[in-house]
Order: sequence, then C-alpha cells, then structure tokens
Amino acid sequence: MSRQHASRPLTPPPYSPPDPAWLEGSIMAARGEAKGRAGERHEITEASQGKYHYVYGPYATPVLRVDPGAVVSAETHDAMEGQIKSESDKPSEILNFPFLNPQNGPIFVNGAEKGDCLAVYIHDIVPRGPQPIGTTCIMPEFGGLVGTGDTAILNAPLPEIVKKLHVDPATGVRWNERISLPYQPFIGTIGTAPEIEAISSLVPDYYGGNMDLPDVAPGAVIYLPVHAPGALLYLGDCHATQGDGELCGFAIEHPTVTTVQIDLIKGWNFRWPRLETHDRIMTIGSGRPMEDAARIAYRELVRWMAADYGYDELEAYMLLTQAGHLRVGNMVDPKYTLGASVDKTLLGAA
Repeated sequence: MSRQHASRPLTPPPYSPPDPAWLEGSIMAARGEAKGRAGERHEITEASQGKYHYVYGPYATPVLRVDPGAVVSAETHDAMEGQIKSESDKPSEILNFPFLNPQNGPIFVNGAEKGDCLAVYIHDIVPRGPQPIGTTCIMPEFGGLVGTGDTAILNAPLPEIVKKLHVDPATGVRWNERISLPYQPFIGTIGTAPEIEAISSLVPDYYGGNMDLPDVAPGAVIYLPVHAPGALLYLGDCHATQGDGELCGFAIEHPTVTTVQIDLIKGWNFRWPRLETHDRIMTIGSGRPMEDAARIAYRELVRWMAADYGYDELEAYMLLTQAGHLRVGNMVDPKYTLGASVDKTLLGAA
C-alpha cells in the first residue's frame, strides 16, 4: 500500500433504514395476532419513562400498555446513562456497577401470557442529542482481553481511556481524521421479563437481555419467549457500530430514538431467543464457557429446523455442519452470546 493511499480518508456509505417489504413473508406476518401490520403508534420519552431500569423482572410497573401491532418509539440512553461527558472523565470514578445498561419499559402487551412469543420488528435506530454522542472506553477489570472478577489474574489493570465520537447516519462514526466507521446501529439489550427472577440488565440469558448481537438491527425481527403476563418488554443499550465480540466491553454507545413494531404469536413456545431477517433465521444462546453458548445456539437451530421445516434432527445437524454460520455477540458480559444461523434457501429443501 502506498503512503498516499494509506493517508486517504476512509468514508463509509451513508446509512438508510432497510425496506420492510420482506415482512409480508415473515413468520411475524404469518403467525402474529396483528399479521405483521402496523397498529397504533406510541412514544416513550425520557419524561414519560421516568426511572430507567437496571433489572429484568416481572415486578416493575409497565410504562406503556399496547395491543399487538403497536409501533413504539423510545428515547434510549447510552449504556452509561449519559454520565461520561468528556475524554478526561474516569469511568471507574463515575460509573456505579452494576447500574449500567438503563432500559426503557417495561411495555405490557395485551393478551401475552406464558407460552407465547413476542415478535419485535426493528424499524429504525436514530441518534439523538448533542455531538459527540458516541462513547467507548477502557475500564479497569472489564473487557475481553483483561483480568476481571470472573477471570481473576494478578496483572495490573489497563489504564482508563475514554473516546468520544461524532455519530451521524450520513457520514458514519468519526473515529479520527482518517477513519470513519459505517453507522450500523443495533439494540444491544432487549428482552422480556423472566417469570420470577429479577436479573441485571448486564446479563444475557433465555429471555434475551444484554446479548450485544449486531444482528438485532433495523430490518430484523427478534422472537422472544413470554414468561410473565403481558410479556413485559424491555430495551436499551443501543450501539452505533460494533465488531464481533465487543472486545473492550464498550461498543460505540449512543443515545437514540429506537422504533420497534410489536406483535404477539400465541402458543409458539421455545427456550431461547430467535431472529429472522429477509434471508436468514438465527437462534441465540448465552452462557459460559463460550462453547456452551455455541452449543445452545446450534442445538436450538437444529430443533427449529426439525419442528418447523421438515428436517430430521440428525439431517439438520449434518447440514449445519456444512452450511451453518456462527456470530459472536459479546465475549465480555457475565455470559457470552452467540448466534447460529442458516440461509432461508435451505429451509424448503428438507
């Protein structure tokens, strides 16, 4: 590479929301109570949200009650609830673990009960607030390549570093004068309430939660099992972009207006979250060690292919060995998250 080419600014293409036309052929449209059609519109502003939540559970008072088909726009905070304001801030002195990942909601969905499934189509994620609104950082004893409370080592912590970034869908995430990363937003933390537990919003598990999976993005439908009356949907922790693994523990965290469409599928019961796009289906597993998260994701995909697409389980197992894809969401949270997926063109070939 020549020196001239190395110094040329890297400008990503502008972001545009995906075309929702594929929804007409989705599981959400085929099985949802609202048949994938948009219903009444609602807003959750900072004022109407009031207290943001740091726990997933069935005990919080719903901030909103909606019917299937509802379109909800929520003003989300970044993962630090806006407390990191400059590059001279020290996260360890400002942030109060485990009070991270503030969540909007919960949203009560009329008619949802245990054994059902919530289908959430992600319409769009738009940055909000004064620039620079993006934040990433290195924080002591947090991240994928450092010692933590769960991975205890004697090495001294890395120095704290905060990086504030300009985020614009048209021009991307301005890393420095030469590099801009594409704006590829997604919801880092989304899920339904467990039936009885109250679990930190930092944790991903069977109900969803802090999966940090970039596929949970505009244009996708995430399917979440319902465990409590009304489902009680929480969401927040939106990212402007993130590499596989969320390596240092902080993606490009940013406050947003996130718009989702919520539908309800009665009697569709499964253990772990699922996801659908125009060309793929995915199952999502979370656990430690990472290979257990991968096993959960692939096992759930094998079972989905057998239950809904006519495959024998062992045939699906062998086919996924050749054609399955595995995506690392995070390798930094209390549990790691992986998504296993397969192309829809193979689903009618059982």
